[in-house]
Amino acid sequence: MREVLTHWSQERRTIKQGFLALAISTVVGMAAGIVLGSMNGLLEQLPGLLVLVPAAIGMRGAIFGALGARLGTGILTGEYTTELRRGTFTAQNVEASILLTFVSSALGAVAARATAAAFGLQTITVWELMVVSMVGGLLSSGFILVGVLLLSSKAHRRGWNMDAIGSPLITATGDIVTLPALVVATFLLVDPTISAIVGVGFLALAVAAVWQGLRRSPAIVRRVVRESLPVLTYAAIVDILAGTVLETRLDSFVTEEALLVLIPPFIANCGSVGGVLSARLGSDLHLGLINPRMWPEKLAALEGSVTVLFALAAFTGVGLIAEVASILLGFNSPGLATLVGISLMAGVLAVGLLFAVAYTAAAATYRFGLDPDDFGIPIVTATMDFLGVLCLVAAIAVFR
Repeated sequence: MREVLTHWSQERRTIKQGFLALAISTVVGMAAGIVLGSMNGLLEQLPGLLVLVPAAIGMRGAIFGALGARLGTGILTGEYTTELRRGTFTAQNVEASILLTFVSSALGAVAARATAAAFGLQTITVWELMVVSMVGGLLSSGFILVGVLLLSSKAHRRGWNMDAIGSPLITATGDIVTLPALVVATFLLVDPTISAIVGVGFLALAVAAVWQGLRRSPAIVRRVVRESLPVLTYAAIVDILAGTVLETRLDSFVTEEALLVLIPPFIANCGSVGGVLSARLGSDLHLGLINPRMWPEKLAALEGSVTVLFALAAFTGVGLIAEVASILLGFNSPGLATLVGISLMAGVLAVGLLFAVAYTAAAATYRFGLDPDDFGIPIVTATMDFLGVLCLVAAIAVFR
């Protein structure tokens, strides 16, 4: 315990920055939760939309959280530059993220329709899902990209630790803009024929983005796209499975909107806390502070202890703020003690899984000569979207 406290003392600046970033992430995630709680009518009107929600949110965090981690590592290694001239380190990473946005949005729509069909769930057509996913993804990604570039520039100037603040703030930005962007995208579903034509066009753009990223772009772009495509495919499938779990329990969430309010900030904090740990482990590996062994070294375990500290504060705050928001907006709620208990129990269950996933992803990718910044955050955020939803559903079952 003394070593843990010493490590916390040495990392107090990072912990302070992380707490601030997580607080912002929680509040912003709660705003997304309020939007989701207000969407109960739309969720019933457009079956299958809830299946798409975790993927739409999760993909933004996976792509741009990884971008933030790569830029953070670039700051530490001296490769980072504020110039966006084609061919620079920053510009190539931005180009890769834009191409991956097209691909991931198409993947989300196809995976949503296929998974819903496999589980016998009714959904809108695959082309309508494509329109919602692509338009919502592009609208939200534009805002997030600007935020990542401003954050990395300020972190570079002021000496902030991007590994501590990047993932929570990027996740928070994704949460607050993605759900409204999806709602805006649903306004385009005016005619099935038009949706089919537009959807086919979007699918063609996604295929063109893959070709551009793998064949015609500069070296860093090709590497990032090549390494990211498998993990984003995995992320899309896992996020859609999380949405499928939520869709099967839609009735209980619709009758008590406070539980809907709980979903985005809980999932966001799973991704934020996991992203902080993943980014720190990636930087430690790049700097040679830890080795990619099967069992975590002391420093990796100490990094995990910081994650536990973040998680306890974050998930307690999620339950408290969810109850306050529900009271102010007149949403049905199971009560303060129940909401805090659900959030904290689910968070405790999730944090152990989170460390195992984050360390395994970082160590395994580094051992195989791959960049943990490209794999760690997408794997952790996607896996924790699914496992976090399972933990949340399990906690709800226990308390109900």
